[in-house]
Amino acid sequence: MTHWFHRNPLKATAPVSFNYYGVITGPAASKICSDLRSSRTRLLELFTDLSCNPEMMKSAADSYFSLLQGFINSLDESTQESKLRYIQNFKWTDTLQGQVPSAQQDAVFELISMAFNVALWYTKYASRLEKDQHINSLKFGFLHLFCFPQESHVAKLITPAEKGRDLEARLLEAYIIQCQAEAQEVTIARAIELKHAPGLIAALAYETANFYQKADHTLSSLEPAYSAKWRKYLHLKMCFYTAYAYCYHGQTLLASDKCGEAIRSLQEAEKFYAKAEALCKEYGETKGPGPTVKPSGHLFFRKLGTLVKNTLEKCQRENGFIYFQKVPTEAPQLELKANYGLVEPVPFEFPPLSSHWTPEAMAAFDLTQRPKDDRGKPKPEEVVKPVKEPDIKPQKDTGCSVS
Repeated sequence: MTHWFHRNPLKATAPVSFNYYGVITGPAASKICSDLRSSRTRLLELFTDLSCNPEMMKSAADSYFSLLQGFINSLDESTQESKLRYIQNFKWTDTLQGQVPSAQQDAVFELISMAFNVALWYTKYASRLEKDQHINSLKFGFLHLFCFPQESHVAKLITPAEKGRDLEARLLEAYIIQCQAEAQEVTIARAIELKHAPGLIAALAYETANFYQKADHTLSSLEPAYSAKWRKYLHLKMCFYTAYAYCYHGQTLLASDKCGEAIRSLQEAEKFYAKAEALCKEYGETKGPGPTVKPSGHLFFRKLGTLVKNTLEKCQRENGFIYFQKVPTEAPQLELKANYGLVEPVPFEFPPLSSHWTPEAMAAFDLTQRPKDDRGKPKPEEVVKPVKEPDIKPQKDTGCSVS
């Protein structure tokens, strides 16, 4: 697994104390700020804790988000925003932009930035699930990746995200599509494991290749300096699953006694597999965010090369002895649609407002007592330290699936 999926680094953030001296006028407000501080710290710690599982992550994220909602929404669930929305400045780095942070004095920015990191954690968790876990567990990890913040959340920001930042529409879309493609990969592996019909496997592989192509196209207008490596990964996966589609489509054609067309389909599979191999090398040589994975070293990758070679040789042998059909010059058009097995996104919703937010608690925040900013004195910059992610050693390759 750690050989197979490219992952960009986690976002880093400046510490937040939630200390509002003078503003807090009662124990209820003080308790909320204390809980915000501790729940935020706990959530950030879990991002790099290898013992953390999805249940722990959801519990910690819900705890923090439910408290943070009081800084965003009014208690009566009206469209009016909370009076505390702009009380705190938050800083976050971006997955592709190194350690140069973005900053906004807006609790919505904190909410969606943290939610983004939670989603990114799920991708990393899914990518390191061990091979002996049930394949549905892996799919569970990927299906939850769809909790990347949607545009409806980002649209609430007062200051729009800058080009190339994580909360920009193109990057969000690319992450979401990649998640869907990788969840689809698990479906393909499961279909192969259960020996489903080659036509279904070909259709699923074709749909998956299209996902990767779409994600790559979404990033095409970004600066190559920080998007090239990611795009190489997406492109190689597109070629790999296109090869898969042609390979299994060739098997379907052979079963229908269309041996000449089957040979041409397998030749196309051979071509796309060679492209994927070349792109694996280019990906490894391209600089950019995130550790470099080695898809070409994964058994799942190598087995396709063997399958394409053996199936093509079988088709050529049978055509020479039985069918004597002409091999078309043009590759068959893949217009495949999977009738079932396609992955559906899991809708993401933030948890409801914490019960600690009562009218009395909100009234205990008195913004009229907030100290005025002394603009004559420069404020010390908060240091945003990079996230030290655990070094995951690749598991031994033994299996027949992407898990």
